[in-house]
Amino acid sequence: MHPSLIARTNHGLIAGPALPRRTFLADLGLGFTGLALGALLHREARANDSSWTPPTGQPHRAPKAKSVIWLFMNGGVSHMESFDPKPMLTKYAGKTIAETPFADVQNPRRLALERLVVPDGNGNQRNTLYPLQVGFRRHGQSGIEVSDWFPHIARNVDRLAVVRSMWTTDSNHGAQTQFHSGRHQNDGDFPTLGAWVHYGLGTLNENLPQFISIGAREYWNRRDGHYLGPAHDAVPLRIDPKNPLDFGQSERPFADRAQSVGQDLIQRLNTLRGIEYPNDPALAARIASYELAFRMQRSVPDVVDFRQESEETQALYGLDRPHCREFGTQLLAARRLVERGVRFIQIQHGGSGAGAWDAHSGLKGNHSQLALAVDQPIGGLLEDLDRRGMLDETLVIFATEFGRTPGTQGSDGRDHHIFGFTVWMAGGGLKRGVVHGATDEIGFHAVEDRHYVTDIHATILHQLGLDSRQLEIPGRKRLEIDHGRPIREIIA
Repeated sequence: MHPSLIARTNHGLIAGPALPRRTFLADLGLGFTGLALGALLHREARANDSSWTPPTGQPHRAPKAKSVIWLFMNGGVSHMESFDPKPMLTKYAGKTIAETPFADVQNPRRLALERLVVPDGNGNQRNTLYPLQVGFRRHGQSGIEVSDWFPHIARNVDRLAVVRSMWTTDSNHGAQTQFHSGRHQNDGDFPTLGAWVHYGLGTLNENLPQFISIGAREYWNRRDGHYLGPAHDAVPLRIDPKNPLDFGQSERPFADRAQSVGQDLIQRLNTLRGIEYPNDPALAARIASYELAFRMQRSVPDVVDFRQESEETQALYGLDRPHCREFGTQLLAARRLVERGVRFIQIQHGGSGAGAWDAHSGLKGNHSQLALAVDQPIGGLLEDLDRRGMLDETLVIFATEFGRTPGTQGSDGRDHHIFGFTVWMAGGGLKRGVVHGATDEIGFHAVEDRHYVTDIHATILHQLGLDSRQLEIPGRKRLEIDHGRPIREIIA
Protein backbone atom coordinates (compact mmCIF):
# COMPACT_ATOMS: atom_id res chain seq x y z
CA MET A 1 0.00 0.00 0.00
CA HIS A 2 1.19 3.52 -0.75
CA PRO A 3 2.87 5.00 2.43
CA SER A 4 0.92 8.24 2.26
CA LEU A 5 -2.30 6.24 2.10
CA ILE A 6 -1.29 4.23 5.19
CA ALA A 7 -0.49 7.42 7.04
CA ARG A 8 -3.77 9.02 6.18
CA THR A 9 -5.72 5.88 7.03
CA ASN A 10 -3.98 5.47 10.40
CA HIS A 11 -4.72 9.05 11.29
CA GLY A 12 -8.43 8.64 10.66
CA LEU A 13 -9.36 9.52 7.10
CA ILE A 14 -13.04 10.08 7.74
CA ALA A 15 -12.65 11.97 10.99
CA GLY A 16 -9.91 14.29 9.71
CA PRO A 17 -10.42 17.56 7.85
CA ALA A 18 -11.64 17.30 4.25
CA LEU A 19 -8.91 17.55 1.66
CA PRO A 20 -9.58 19.32 -1.62
CA ARG A 21 -10.68 16.81 -4.23
CA ARG A 22 -7.74 17.35 -6.59
CA THR A 23 -5.19 17.33 -3.75
CA PHE A 24 -6.53 14.08 -2.44
CA LEU A 25 -6.41 12.47 -5.88
CA ALA A 26 -2.92 13.75 -6.55
CA ASP A 27 -1.77 12.34 -3.21
CA LEU A 28 -2.83 8.89 -4.40
CA GLY A 29 -0.57 9.15 -7.44
CA LEU A 30 -2.82 7.66 -10.09
CA GLY A 31 -6.12 8.52 -8.42
CA PHE A 32 -8.83 6.13 -7.35
CA THR A 33 -9.10 4.29 -10.63
CA GLY A 34 -5.37 3.76 -10.82
CA LEU A 35 -5.30 2.41 -7.26
CA ALA A 36 -7.85 -0.34 -7.90
CA LEU A 37 -7.40 -1.10 -11.56
CA GLY A 38 -3.62 -0.66 -11.48
CA ALA A 39 -3.31 -3.22 -8.68
CA LEU A 40 -5.44 -5.66 -10.61
CA LEU A 41 -3.53 -5.31 -13.85
CA HIS A 42 -0.14 -5.38 -12.17
CA ARG A 43 -0.96 -8.58 -10.31
CA GLU A 44 -2.40 -10.23 -13.40
CA ALA A 45 0.61 -9.19 -15.48
CA ARG A 46 3.07 -10.51 -12.91
CA ALA A 47 1.23 -13.82 -12.81
CA ASN A 48 0.96 -14.31 -16.55
CA ASP A 49 3.64 -12.35 -18.37
CA SER A 50 6.54 -10.69 -16.64
CA SER A 51 7.26 -8.55 -19.72
CA TRP A 52 3.73 -7.16 -20.06
CA THR A 53 2.91 -3.59 -19.14
CA PRO A 54 -0.45 -1.82 -19.41
CA PRO A 55 -0.95 0.96 -21.96
CA THR A 56 0.68 4.27 -21.15
CA GLY A 57 -1.96 6.36 -22.89
CA GLN A 58 0.51 7.17 -25.64
CA PRO A 59 0.25 5.89 -29.23
CA HIS A 60 2.64 3.19 -30.39
CA ARG A 61 3.57 5.15 -33.52
CA ALA A 62 3.06 8.66 -34.82
CA PRO A 63 -0.70 9.03 -35.31
CA LYS A 64 -2.37 10.51 -38.38
CA ALA A 65 -5.72 10.95 -36.60
CA LYS A 66 -6.79 12.03 -33.13
CA SER A 67 -10.51 11.23 -33.06
CA VAL A 68 -13.12 8.95 -34.59
CA ILE A 69 -16.77 9.62 -35.46
CA TRP A 70 -18.31 6.21 -36.06
CA LEU A 71 -21.67 6.32 -37.88
CA PHE A 72 -23.44 2.97 -37.75
CA MET A 73 -26.69 2.24 -39.59
CA ASN A 74 -28.63 -0.46 -37.72
CA GLY A 75 -30.51 -3.04 -39.72
CA GLY A 76 -28.37 -3.37 -42.84
CA VAL A 77 -28.07 -0.77 -45.62
CA SER A 78 -28.45 -2.11 -49.15
CA HIS A 79 -25.04 -1.68 -50.77
CA MET A 80 -26.64 -1.97 -54.23
CA GLU A 81 -28.88 1.06 -53.59
CA SER A 82 -26.27 3.22 -51.89
CA PHE A 83 -22.61 3.02 -52.94
CA ASP A 84 -22.20 -0.10 -55.13
CA PRO A 85 -24.49 0.04 -58.19
CA LYS A 86 -25.24 -3.23 -59.97
CA PRO A 87 -27.07 -2.68 -63.28
CA MET A 88 -27.12 -6.46 -63.90
CA LEU A 89 -29.80 -6.69 -61.22
CA THR A 90 -32.10 -4.62 -63.40
CA LYS A 91 -31.08 -6.42 -66.58
CA TYR A 92 -31.88 -9.85 -65.14
CA ALA A 93 -34.70 -8.78 -62.81
CA GLY A 94 -37.31 -11.49 -62.29
CA LYS A 95 -34.95 -14.33 -63.24
CA THR A 96 -33.63 -16.76 -60.68
CA ILE A 97 -29.91 -16.62 -60.03
CA ALA A 98 -29.62 -20.10 -61.55
CA GLU A 99 -31.05 -18.72 -64.82
CA THR A 100 -28.37 -16.04 -65.12
CA PRO A 101 -24.65 -16.19 -65.99
CA PHE A 102 -23.95 -15.75 -62.26
CA ALA A 103 -25.24 -19.10 -60.94
CA ASP A 104 -21.90 -19.93 -59.31
CA VAL A 105 -22.43 -17.28 -56.63
CA GLN A 106 -24.58 -19.87 -54.83
CA ASN A 107 -21.93 -22.56 -54.90
CA PRO A 108 -22.11 -24.10 -51.39
CA ARG A 109 -18.36 -23.73 -50.94
CA ARG A 110 -18.67 -19.99 -51.38
CA LEU A 111 -21.55 -19.79 -48.89
CA ALA A 112 -19.80 -21.79 -46.17
CA LEU A 113 -18.48 -18.75 -44.27
CA GLU A 114 -21.93 -18.16 -42.72
CA ARG A 115 -22.21 -19.07 -39.02
CA LEU A 116 -25.81 -19.49 -37.93
CA VAL A 117 -27.11 -18.55 -34.50
CA VAL A 118 -30.74 -19.73 -34.63
CA PRO A 119 -32.20 -20.14 -38.12
CA ASP A 120 -35.36 -18.11 -38.65
CA GLY A 121 -37.31 -16.59 -41.51
CA ASN A 122 -34.58 -14.06 -42.31
CA GLY A 123 -30.96 -14.19 -43.36
CA ASN A 124 -31.76 -16.79 -46.04
CA GLN A 125 -30.95 -17.18 -49.71
CA ARG A 126 -33.25 -15.18 -51.98
CA ASN A 127 -33.15 -16.50 -55.51
CA THR A 128 -35.14 -14.14 -57.75
CA LEU A 129 -33.17 -11.03 -58.70
CA TYR A 130 -34.72 -7.71 -57.72
CA PRO A 131 -34.03 -4.60 -59.85
CA LEU A 132 -32.30 -1.51 -58.51
CA GLN A 133 -34.81 0.76 -56.78
CA VAL A 134 -32.94 4.03 -57.33
CA GLY A 135 -30.73 5.67 -59.92
CA PHE A 136 -27.01 6.40 -59.68
CA ARG A 137 -24.83 9.23 -60.93
CA ARG A 138 -21.12 9.92 -61.05
CA HIS A 139 -19.93 12.73 -58.82
CA GLY A 140 -16.87 14.85 -58.21
CA GLN A 141 -13.52 14.71 -59.92
CA SER A 142 -13.23 11.06 -58.91
CA GLY A 143 -16.41 10.14 -60.79
CA ILE A 144 -17.51 7.72 -58.06
CA GLU A 145 -21.11 6.56 -58.48
CA VAL A 146 -23.47 7.27 -55.60
CA SER A 147 -27.19 6.58 -55.27
CA ASP A 148 -29.61 9.44 -55.85
CA TRP A 149 -30.85 8.85 -52.30
CA PHE A 150 -27.60 10.35 -50.95
CA PRO A 151 -27.03 13.67 -52.81
CA HIS A 152 -25.26 15.43 -49.91
CA ILE A 153 -22.83 12.57 -49.35
CA ALA A 154 -22.37 12.44 -53.12
CA ARG A 155 -21.36 16.10 -53.06
CA ASN A 156 -18.54 15.07 -50.74
CA VAL A 157 -17.50 11.96 -52.68
CA ASP A 158 -14.01 13.35 -53.34
CA ARG A 159 -13.46 13.22 -49.58
CA LEU A 160 -14.37 9.52 -49.29
CA ALA A 161 -12.51 6.23 -49.41
CA VAL A 162 -15.20 3.72 -50.39
CA VAL A 163 -14.58 0.03 -49.58
CA ARG A 164 -16.94 -2.14 -51.64
CA SER A 165 -15.63 -5.55 -50.58
CA MET A 166 -16.68 -6.14 -46.98
CA TRP A 167 -17.86 -9.49 -45.60
CA THR A 168 -18.93 -10.89 -42.24
CA THR A 169 -20.29 -14.19 -40.90
CA ASP A 170 -23.37 -13.49 -38.72
CA SER A 171 -26.47 -13.44 -40.93
CA ASN A 172 -28.73 -12.18 -38.18
CA HIS A 173 -28.59 -9.00 -36.14
CA GLY A 174 -25.83 -10.20 -33.87
CA ALA A 175 -23.85 -8.77 -36.80
CA GLN A 176 -24.32 -5.38 -35.12
CA THR A 177 -22.08 -6.60 -32.31
CA GLN A 178 -19.82 -8.44 -34.74
CA PHE A 179 -19.04 -5.26 -36.65
CA HIS A 180 -18.23 -3.44 -33.41
CA SER A 181 -16.22 -6.22 -31.74
CA GLY A 182 -15.01 -8.36 -34.63
CA ARG A 183 -16.41 -11.52 -33.04
CA HIS A 184 -19.44 -13.66 -33.83
CA GLN A 185 -22.16 -13.84 -31.20
CA ASN A 186 -21.54 -17.56 -30.73
CA ASP A 187 -18.03 -16.80 -29.45
CA GLY A 188 -19.15 -14.79 -26.42
CA ASP A 189 -18.71 -11.15 -25.47
CA PHE A 190 -15.64 -9.19 -26.57
CA PRO A 191 -14.54 -5.55 -26.33
CA THR A 192 -15.66 -3.23 -29.10
CA LEU A 193 -13.36 -1.07 -31.15
CA GLY A 194 -14.27 2.02 -29.14
CA ALA A 195 -13.35 0.22 -25.93
CA TRP A 196 -9.92 -0.71 -27.34
CA VAL A 197 -9.30 2.91 -28.31
CA HIS A 198 -10.42 4.02 -24.85
CA TYR A 199 -8.13 1.43 -23.26
CA GLY A 200 -5.12 2.33 -25.38
CA LEU A 201 -5.10 6.12 -25.49
CA GLY A 202 -5.12 8.83 -22.88
CA THR A 203 -7.76 11.50 -22.78
CA LEU A 204 -7.41 14.86 -24.52
CA ASN A 205 -9.91 16.51 -22.16
CA GLU A 206 -10.34 15.30 -18.59
CA ASN A 207 -13.71 17.05 -18.29
CA LEU A 208 -15.36 14.93 -20.99
CA PRO A 209 -15.60 11.20 -21.61
CA GLN A 210 -13.04 9.76 -24.01
CA PHE A 211 -15.67 7.39 -25.46
CA ILE A 212 -19.28 8.49 -26.07
CA SER A 213 -22.28 6.63 -27.46
CA ILE A 214 -25.23 8.45 -29.03
CA GLY A 215 -28.44 6.81 -30.20
CA ALA A 216 -30.40 3.70 -29.22
CA ARG A 217 -28.52 0.44 -28.71
CA GLU A 218 -30.09 -3.00 -28.46
CA TYR A 219 -29.44 -5.29 -25.49
CA TRP A 220 -27.08 -7.52 -27.50
CA ASN A 221 -24.97 -4.52 -28.49
CA ARG A 222 -25.20 -2.34 -25.40
CA ARG A 223 -21.83 -2.83 -23.68
CA ASP A 224 -18.30 -2.19 -24.86
CA GLY A 225 -15.63 -3.00 -22.28
CA HIS A 226 -16.45 -6.65 -21.51
CA TYR A 227 -13.19 -8.31 -20.37
CA LEU A 228 -11.37 -4.96 -20.44
CA GLY A 229 -13.74 -3.91 -17.67
CA PRO A 230 -16.78 -1.64 -17.37
CA ALA A 231 -14.54 1.44 -17.16
CA HIS A 232 -14.20 1.08 -20.94
CA ASP A 233 -17.92 1.15 -21.73
CA ALA A 234 -19.07 4.17 -23.70
CA VAL A 235 -20.82 6.97 -21.83
CA PRO A 236 -24.36 7.34 -23.30
CA LEU A 237 -25.19 10.93 -24.23
CA ARG A 238 -28.44 12.66 -25.21
CA ILE A 239 -28.35 15.85 -27.24
CA ASP A 240 -30.42 17.81 -24.76
CA PRO A 241 -28.80 20.68 -22.80
CA LYS A 242 -31.36 20.25 -20.01
CA ASN A 243 -30.87 16.50 -19.63
CA PRO A 244 -27.85 15.19 -21.55
CA LEU A 245 -26.91 12.45 -19.08
CA ASP A 246 -28.75 10.00 -16.89
CA PHE A 247 -28.78 11.37 -13.33
CA GLY A 248 -26.83 14.40 -14.53
CA GLN A 249 -29.17 16.82 -12.80
CA SER A 250 -30.46 16.79 -9.23
CA GLU A 251 -34.21 16.46 -8.72
CA ARG A 252 -34.28 19.76 -6.82
CA PRO A 253 -31.89 22.73 -6.47
CA PHE A 254 -28.68 21.71 -4.75
CA ALA A 255 -26.06 24.16 -3.54
CA ASP A 256 -22.52 23.74 -4.87
CA ARG A 257 -21.22 23.57 -1.30
CA ALA A 258 -23.63 20.78 -0.40
CA GLN A 259 -22.70 18.88 -3.52
CA SER A 260 -19.01 19.25 -2.70
CA VAL A 261 -19.53 17.85 0.81
CA GLY A 262 -21.34 14.83 -0.60
CA GLN A 263 -18.70 14.33 -3.26
CA ASP A 264 -15.89 14.37 -0.71
CA LEU A 265 -17.68 11.85 1.50
CA ILE A 266 -18.28 9.48 -1.42
CA GLN A 267 -14.62 9.70 -2.39
CA ARG A 268 -13.45 8.88 1.13
CA LEU A 269 -15.75 5.90 1.40
CA ASN A 270 -14.77 4.65 -2.04
CA THR A 271 -11.10 4.94 -1.16
CA LEU A 272 -11.56 2.79 1.93
CA ARG A 273 -13.57 0.28 -0.09
CA GLY A 274 -10.84 0.27 -2.75
CA ILE A 275 -8.23 -0.61 -0.12
CA GLU A 276 -10.33 -3.54 1.07
CA TYR A 277 -11.18 -4.78 -2.45
CA PRO A 278 -8.36 -3.61 -4.76
CA ASN A 279 -9.17 -6.21 -7.43
CA ASP A 280 -12.75 -5.11 -8.14
CA PRO A 281 -12.92 -3.58 -11.65
CA ALA A 282 -16.59 -2.70 -11.18
CA LEU A 283 -15.66 -0.58 -8.17
CA ALA A 284 -12.84 1.06 -10.11
CA ALA A 285 -15.20 1.88 -12.95
CA ARG A 286 -17.80 3.25 -10.55
CA ILE A 287 -15.26 5.49 -8.83
CA ALA A 288 -13.97 6.75 -12.15
CA SER A 289 -17.53 7.42 -13.27
CA TYR A 290 -18.22 9.51 -10.15
CA GLU A 291 -15.15 11.62 -10.83
CA LEU A 292 -16.02 12.06 -14.49
CA ALA A 293 -19.69 12.73 -13.74
CA PHE A 294 -18.68 15.53 -11.36
CA ARG A 295 -16.75 17.24 -14.15
CA MET A 296 -19.27 16.45 -16.89
CA GLN A 297 -22.12 18.12 -15.04
CA ARG A 298 -20.45 21.41 -15.90
CA SER A 299 -18.91 20.67 -19.30
CA VAL A 300 -21.45 18.53 -21.18
CA PRO A 301 -24.43 20.92 -21.21
CA ASP A 302 -22.24 23.50 -22.93
CA VAL A 303 -21.24 21.01 -25.63
CA VAL A 304 -24.85 20.27 -26.59
CA ASP A 305 -25.97 23.91 -26.42
CA PHE A 306 -25.92 25.07 -30.05
CA ARG A 307 -26.67 28.73 -29.42
CA GLN A 308 -23.01 29.44 -30.10
CA GLU A 309 -23.33 27.99 -33.60
CA SER A 310 -24.29 30.24 -36.51
CA GLU A 311 -27.58 29.78 -38.34
CA GLU A 312 -25.59 28.83 -41.42
CA THR A 313 -23.81 26.01 -39.58
CA GLN A 314 -27.03 24.70 -38.07
CA ALA A 315 -28.66 24.72 -41.49
CA LEU A 316 -25.64 22.90 -42.95
CA TYR A 317 -26.47 19.95 -40.66
CA GLY A 318 -30.19 20.19 -41.45
CA LEU A 319 -31.33 21.42 -38.06
CA ASP A 320 -33.94 23.56 -39.83
CA ARG A 321 -35.48 20.48 -41.50
CA PRO A 322 -37.78 18.21 -39.48
CA HIS A 323 -36.83 15.03 -41.35
CA CYS A 324 -33.14 15.24 -40.42
CA ARG A 325 -33.07 17.50 -37.35
CA GLU A 326 -32.53 14.69 -34.82
CA PHE A 327 -29.57 13.13 -36.63
CA GLY A 328 -28.24 16.56 -37.51
CA THR A 329 -28.09 17.58 -33.85
CA GLN A 330 -26.20 14.39 -33.06
CA LEU A 331 -23.60 15.05 -35.74
CA LEU A 332 -23.18 18.71 -34.84
CA ALA A 333 -22.67 17.60 -31.23
CA ALA A 334 -20.08 15.09 -32.48
CA ARG A 335 -18.11 17.87 -34.17
CA ARG A 336 -18.23 19.95 -30.99
CA LEU A 337 -17.10 16.97 -28.93
CA VAL A 338 -14.18 16.32 -31.26
CA GLU A 339 -13.20 19.98 -31.00
CA ARG A 340 -13.01 19.52 -27.24
CA GLY A 341 -10.85 16.43 -27.38
CA VAL A 342 -13.22 13.45 -27.28
CA ARG A 343 -11.50 10.47 -28.90
CA PHE A 344 -14.30 8.17 -30.03
CA ILE A 345 -17.93 9.09 -30.71
CA GLN A 346 -20.16 6.19 -31.68
CA ILE A 347 -23.48 7.21 -33.23
CA GLN A 348 -26.00 4.48 -34.01
CA HIS A 349 -28.86 5.39 -36.31
CA GLY A 350 -32.14 3.50 -36.46
CA GLY A 351 -31.67 1.48 -33.30
CA SER A 352 -34.98 -0.24 -32.51
CA GLY A 353 -35.48 -3.98 -32.55
CA ALA A 354 -33.62 -5.34 -35.55
CA GLY A 355 -32.79 -1.85 -36.82
CA ALA A 356 -34.63 0.67 -38.97
CA TRP A 357 -32.65 -0.14 -42.13
CA ASP A 358 -33.84 -3.78 -42.05
CA ALA A 359 -35.87 -3.54 -45.26
CA HIS A 360 -37.39 -7.01 -45.64
CA SER A 361 -40.27 -5.34 -47.44
CA GLY A 362 -40.89 -1.91 -48.88
CA LEU A 363 -37.20 -1.28 -49.44
CA LYS A 364 -37.72 1.74 -51.66
CA GLY A 365 -39.88 3.58 -49.14
CA ASN A 366 -37.73 2.47 -46.21
CA HIS A 367 -34.34 3.44 -47.60
CA SER A 368 -35.46 6.65 -49.29
CA GLN A 369 -36.91 8.00 -46.02
CA LEU A 370 -33.97 6.90 -43.87
CA ALA A 371 -31.51 8.36 -46.36
CA LEU A 372 -33.35 11.69 -46.06
CA ALA A 373 -32.77 11.54 -42.31
CA VAL A 374 -29.01 10.96 -42.47
CA ASP A 375 -27.75 12.27 -45.81
CA GLN A 376 -27.68 16.03 -45.23
CA PRO A 377 -26.28 15.77 -41.67
CA ILE A 378 -23.46 13.50 -42.86
CA GLY A 379 -22.66 15.74 -45.81
CA GLY A 380 -22.74 18.74 -43.48
CA LEU A 381 -20.40 17.04 -41.02
CA LEU A 382 -17.82 16.28 -43.72
CA GLU A 383 -17.92 19.82 -45.07
CA ASP A 384 -17.83 21.41 -41.63
CA LEU A 385 -14.88 19.32 -40.47
CA ASP A 386 -12.96 20.05 -43.64
CA ARG A 387 -13.50 23.80 -43.67
CA ARG A 388 -12.37 23.97 -40.03
CA GLY A 389 -9.20 22.01 -40.78
CA MET A 390 -10.40 19.14 -38.59
CA LEU A 391 -10.99 16.40 -41.17
CA ASP A 392 -7.29 15.65 -41.49
CA GLU A 393 -7.24 14.60 -37.81
CA THR A 394 -10.73 13.10 -37.58
CA LEU A 395 -11.78 9.74 -39.03
CA VAL A 396 -15.43 9.52 -40.11
CA ILE A 397 -16.78 6.03 -40.79
CA PHE A 398 -20.12 5.09 -42.38
CA ALA A 399 -20.80 1.43 -41.60
CA THR A 400 -23.64 -1.04 -41.29
CA GLU A 401 -23.94 -4.60 -40.04
CA PHE A 402 -24.24 -6.26 -43.46
CA GLY A 403 -25.68 -5.58 -46.92
CA ARG A 404 -28.87 -6.86 -48.51
CA THR A 405 -29.56 -9.70 -50.90
CA PRO A 406 -29.53 -9.25 -54.69
CA GLY A 407 -32.66 -11.41 -54.68
CA THR A 408 -36.05 -10.22 -53.52
CA GLN A 409 -37.72 -11.14 -50.25
CA GLY A 410 -41.46 -11.09 -50.75
CA SER A 411 -42.41 -8.67 -53.50
CA ASP A 412 -40.38 -5.56 -52.67
CA GLY A 413 -37.74 -6.23 -50.00
CA ARG A 414 -34.24 -7.58 -49.58
CA ASP A 415 -32.93 -9.94 -46.89
CA HIS A 416 -29.75 -9.82 -44.78
CA HIS A 417 -26.61 -10.37 -46.81
CA ILE A 418 -23.15 -11.10 -45.32
CA PHE A 419 -21.11 -12.05 -48.39
CA GLY A 420 -20.46 -8.58 -49.77
CA PHE A 421 -21.33 -5.02 -48.74
CA THR A 422 -19.93 -1.49 -48.53
CA VAL A 423 -18.37 0.79 -45.92
CA TRP A 424 -16.82 4.18 -46.50
CA MET A 425 -14.31 6.20 -44.50
CA ALA A 426 -13.05 9.77 -44.69
CA GLY A 427 -10.37 11.97 -43.17
CA GLY A 428 -7.70 11.02 -40.66
CA GLY A 429 -4.90 10.57 -43.16
CA LEU A 430 -6.82 8.44 -45.67
CA LYS A 431 -6.85 8.92 -49.44
CA ARG A 432 -9.67 10.99 -50.84
CA GLY A 433 -11.96 10.14 -53.73
CA VAL A 434 -10.99 6.47 -54.09
CA VAL A 435 -12.83 3.16 -54.42
CA HIS A 436 -11.22 -0.01 -53.10
CA GLY A 437 -12.38 -3.58 -53.61
CA ALA A 438 -15.37 -4.88 -55.54
CA THR A 439 -18.29 -7.28 -55.43
CA ASP A 440 -19.33 -9.44 -58.38
CA GLU A 441 -21.74 -8.31 -61.11
CA ILE A 442 -24.85 -8.78 -58.96
CA GLY A 443 -23.34 -7.62 -55.66
CA PHE A 444 -23.39 -11.09 -54.11
CA HIS A 445 -19.78 -11.83 -53.10
CA ALA A 446 -16.86 -9.58 -52.32
CA VAL A 447 -14.43 -10.77 -54.99
CA GLU A 448 -11.65 -8.19 -55.18
CA ASP A 449 -9.55 -7.18 -52.14
CA ARG A 450 -11.93 -8.82 -49.68
CA HIS A 451 -12.03 -7.40 -46.15
CA TYR A 452 -13.45 -8.82 -42.95
CA VAL A 453 -14.87 -6.23 -40.56
CA THR A 454 -11.74 -6.10 -38.38
CA ASP A 455 -9.79 -4.70 -41.32
CA ILE A 456 -11.79 -1.53 -40.74
CA HIS A 457 -10.79 -1.69 -37.06
CA ALA A 458 -7.14 -2.20 -37.97
CA THR A 459 -7.20 0.77 -40.34
CA ILE A 460 -8.67 3.03 -37.67
CA LEU A 461 -6.21 1.87 -35.01
CA HIS A 462 -3.30 2.31 -37.43
CA GLN A 463 -4.31 5.90 -38.13
CA LEU A 464 -4.64 6.55 -34.39
CA GLY A 465 -1.12 5.22 -33.90
CA LEU A 466 -2.16 2.03 -32.09
CA ASP A 467 -0.98 -1.56 -32.58
CA SER A 468 -3.72 -3.94 -31.45
CA ARG A 469 -1.17 -6.65 -30.64
CA GLN A 470 0.48 -4.37 -28.10
CA LEU A 471 -2.91 -3.86 -26.45
CA GLU A 472 -3.46 -7.55 -25.70
CA ILE A 473 -3.69 -8.40 -22.02
CA PRO A 474 -2.33 -11.57 -20.38
CA GLY A 475 -4.74 -14.48 -20.44
CA ARG A 476 -6.72 -13.01 -23.34
CA LYS A 477 -4.83 -14.04 -26.44
CA ARG A 478 -6.66 -12.79 -29.51
CA LEU A 479 -7.11 -14.61 -32.80
CA GLU A 480 -5.32 -13.36 -35.89
CA ILE A 481 -8.64 -12.36 -37.46
CA ASP A 482 -9.44 -10.26 -34.37
CA HIS A 483 -6.58 -7.94 -35.23
CA GLY A 484 -7.38 -7.61 -38.93
CA ARG A 485 -4.99 -5.74 -41.19
CA PRO A 486 -4.91 -2.07 -42.15
CA ILE A 487 -6.27 -1.38 -45.62
CA ARG A 488 -3.06 0.23 -46.81
CA GLU A 489 -4.46 0.88 -50.29
CA ILE A 490 -6.66 3.63 -48.89
CA ILE A 491 -4.07 5.14 -46.54
CA ALA A 492 -2.51 8.33 -47.90
